Amino acid sequence: MDRYRKVKSNEQTLIRTIVTLACNTTWRCGKIEKSIVNHLYKRYKNFGKPEISAKDIMLNLNITGDKKEQCLDALRRLEKRNIIKIKITPL
Repeated sequence: MDRYRKVKSNEQTLIRTIVTLACNTTWRCGKIEKSIVNHLYKRYKNFGKPEISAKDIMLNLNITGDKKEQCLDALRRLEKRNIIKIKITPL
């Protein structure tokens, strides 16, 4: 019985993070937060889907290396301020 529990705890599941714009405001936001909100707004304004994956945001904004961690922190701050909504879905 314990053997099955260990197998399940060691399994990795693939998840997809979906980001949706809830409020179009950039007041008291940093440079990365503003670029994320502007990217989501322009995408929504041009009749696109109102949601995009976090990976696609990083690809579209050309964020690489150390900036990836800053981008993820910016997404968390924006969610905390109720500017964006983050949904985590399994693939």
